[in-house]
Amino acid sequence: MLSIGSCAALTRRLPTESPMSTFSRSSSLAVLFGLAAAVACGGSDDRTPASSSASPQAAPAAARPAPEPLEALPPASADARKAELGRRLFHETALSGDRTVSCASCHSLDHGGAEARRTSTGIRGQVGPINAPTVLNAVHNFVQFWDGRAATLLEQAGGPVLNPIEMGGAWPDILERLGADEAYRTSFSGIYTDGITQANVLDAIVEYEKSLVTPSRFDRFLAGDANAITELERRGYDTFKEVGCTACHRGVNAGGSMYQKMGLVRDYFADRGSPTAADDGRFNVTHDEADRHFFKVPTLRNVELTAPYLHDGTQATLPDVVRVMGRYQLGRDLSAEQIDAIVAFLKALTGELPASARMPATPTPAPAAPAAR
Repeated sequence: MLSIGSCAALTRRLPTESPMSTFSRSSSLAVLFGLAAAVACGGSDDRTPASSSASPQAAPAAARPAPEPLEALPPASADARKAELGRRLFHETALSGDRTVSCASCHSLDHGGAEARRTSTGIRGQVGPINAPTVLNAVHNFVQFWDGRAATLLEQAGGPVLNPIEMGGAWPDILERLGADEAYRTSFSGIYTDGITQANVLDAIVEYEKSLVTPSRFDRFLAGDANAITELERRGYDTFKEVGCTACHRGVNAGGSMYQKMGLVRDYFADRGSPTAADDGRFNVTHDEADRHFFKVPTLRNVELTAPYLHDGTQATLPDVVRVMGRYQLGRDLSAEQIDAIVAFLKALTGELPASARMPATPTPAPAAPAAR
């Protein structure tokens, strides 16, 4: 999903427990200064985030880094046998309280690992408060969930299963249901010495999620294939860097490596209206006022497929959300030409899902034999 903190600079409270939390305070300020120089968004005090400890205008030229190039996506690192079991569990409705919802219900592989709804719908038709982020390439995020409340995929995998408005499951019931299935008993016993347990169910799901990496044409371009993307897509990549988007959408996931404030330059929530608790973002985890409206910067991989956009699902199309990000994160009213080019580049990030990641198609029943006459 495109959205939060899309093209701005100030990193925010990277969790110390995460091995990917490598941004220092000095590098954070250098990024902030670089963006200020690139997009001139620090012209007045009301455009400087409250958490910033320095004025962008004070940055020396040496502190202004060039736009950061993206990095090619590394291959999957999953255990194949566990991932195959996890693939079945990811699509297994027995994990939900009423057997109607699976992980794939909100993370559809046919919709870029996200969902086509504005916010998620759980068991008994309950509507959640936030749009589900994509599960594709999530292994490369530094934390999980919009608010970063899970440091690892393992922590993330267990959350929705027990959430009463999501899957609403209970582990004793889940283990009993799986244990009643001979195919599951055989698969678990062949992989895990202790068979079907909560830890093993989650471990298998995590291994499956690790396999959901989607190399794209743009990765081939980064690897040296100049013809892998079009001239418009290349111009869009240049524009993406020039206006400052790579200050936050960086690294192998074109995002997923820092927190950022939604409404860095202009007050997004005041303009949108109807605030919700979900809008508070990282604040809901830390209860630190300085974290209000901060979210994990999302990956842009497969963003072409994951509409609607933003944590609140308010933007229906890629041009819409690029325009919004320009206004609220960069302080720019991007031109139609810039938006078209950036959108073209973003589509070059659409990748290919491994065939092993998909559930096999349900076989079509053979037609009944004609009745004897």
